[in-house]
Amino acid sequence: MALYRFTTHRPMSFDPKSHLSELLGAALASVAPEQRDTAILLERPKQAGHGDFASNLALQLAKTLKANPREIAQRLVRELAVSPWVDKAEVAGAGFINFRLAAAAKTGIVKEILSQREAYGKCVLPQEQRLKVQVEFVSANPTGPLHVGHGRGAAYGDCLARLLTWAGHAVSREYYVNDSGRQMDILGLSTWLRYLALFGENVPFPANAYQGEYVSEMAQQIRAAHGERYVHSAAAVCACVAPLESDGANADAHLDDLIKAAKDLLGEDWAYIHQHALTEQLADGRADLEEFGVHFDTWFSERSLFDTGMVRKAMERLEKNGHVYLQDGAKWFRSTAFGDEKDRVVQRDNGMYTYFAPDIAYHLNKLERGFDKVIDVWGADHHGYIARMRGALQALGCDAGKLDVVLVQFVSLWRGTEKVSMSTRGGQYVTLRELRGEVGNDACRFFYMLRKADQALDFDLDLAKSQSNDNPVYYVQYAHARVCSVLAQWSGNSAALASADLTPLAGERELALCARLAEFPEVIEAAARDYAPHTVAFYLRELAAEFHSYYNAERILVEDAALRTARLALAAALRQVLRNGFAILGVSAPENM
Repeated sequence: MALYRFTTHRPMSFDPKSHLSELLGAALASVAPEQRDTAILLERPKQAGHGDFASNLALQLAKTLKANPREIAQRLVRELAVSPWVDKAEVAGAGFINFRLAAAAKTGIVKEILSQREAYGKCVLPQEQRLKVQVEFVSANPTGPLHVGHGRGAAYGDCLARLLTWAGHAVSREYYVNDSGRQMDILGLSTWLRYLALFGENVPFPANAYQGEYVSEMAQQIRAAHGERYVHSAAAVCACVAPLESDGANADAHLDDLIKAAKDLLGEDWAYIHQHALTEQLADGRADLEEFGVHFDTWFSERSLFDTGMVRKAMERLEKNGHVYLQDGAKWFRSTAFGDEKDRVVQRDNGMYTYFAPDIAYHLNKLERGFDKVIDVWGADHHGYIARMRGALQALGCDAGKLDVVLVQFVSLWRGTEKVSMSTRGGQYVTLRELRGEVGNDACRFFYMLRKADQALDFDLDLAKSQSNDNPVYYVQYAHARVCSVLAQWSGNSAALASADLTPLAGERELALCARLAEFPEVIEAAARDYAPHTVAFYLRELAAEFHSYYNAERILVEDAALRTARLALAAALRQVLRNGFAILGVSAPENM
């Protein structure tokens, strides 16, 4: 997937990376003035022993200058201006330049954080770089309660939207409601058959219909509201349907016959059954997501694409552009011309559109609404759908590069050593609501972020409920609670910490914490650029680990007033960064645990 690269700007009174870039730029202008426009890259070494920042500038210049990179690096280091923020610059390895910052350059981040507070880590973009971004996620068929797989897509999509907002973009969250098509017809039929059974009219219930208890509950609601109004005899229903073969070979055709029988017998009343099932399941899913902290700006109706003629418009444009052909009475989109493995039917020989047609129209509608970037969050089983959708946009004359698709892998739920199976139609699944009720929203959301979206996730229920350092969310939240406890014991004026003298912060662990806190804006920037909110969870876990190590090794409330105040300021800054990270992940920041 070609990820969109966002350019971000962070409001920092002192940015060590920018300062080092300026120093290297001036040195480069002296050593090789004709190469002064060479991009200067600085990265944080993975090993602390290699310094705070490293540059490969000398290696970049070696070929052009036809010189040994170590020699170039040594020349650059000799030309570096003296800086009060840099303790040492040295050449290492094949020609890397490693920088070690002065303590004051590291501890300054504490005041930066305490002054910016909730804004620390947020990017400020010029208006011309502020993109209008749509993130469409979950979009599950409203045919039953959301399950734990949907929950992962919900957590990922919501965290991604929060990240992009922090990166300075205008983000809209959207849920695509599949309120037309065969799956909704199956749900309507399932509900009606359960309703008939309440009156003793028992039509054999298809194995490939929706089996869950929620279907029976909807049937009972209809009976309570309308009594016998929608009752037809089982004999009348069965008379319209070919018998199910013993081996089930005609199961789908049998199900379609039952749907047709329901529509024929109910006439205009079918619309009520269909709409009741849709409304109930959509309301249930919306409430579930709201309770999970996931809020959508738009709930977009698939049916509206037909009602407004958007599907017809999209298909006519494809035909006009020469990308549709007729074969065996059906209309085919020539998707192989755009990298798909085979061409796709968009309109059957009976005139009915396939599910692909409204999907094409929906994405055309997205771009016509003026979004600069459209991000779809799909289940991993939709991998083959990406090429054809991008191809359809290209065939429509749209910029297919505006569409990015993120695939979210499946979730395996474990109770001890037992893997829990899920089947929406079979009714044997663990719902998102049940999962949240068992482990809580915080653990649920944090655990969903413990793997990259494209990696399968084993969700350990026992671990998620445990109050131990092995539980990542408990471990990170406990770091926040510990800081709150220390500040409460101190009972001083927290606002005064923003102006504390930080000179006493000279210990190795303290400076390491400062360096870790300074990484937060870079983590946010990279996570937003790569659509990778899991890296925020990883960062918070590493930050918590460093704090717990520091807390166990050093006292914060020491007798020395200057040192105590400096350490309290450091702790308060760490608490703020934890809170900001929690805000991105949608996780609470408890003060007591």
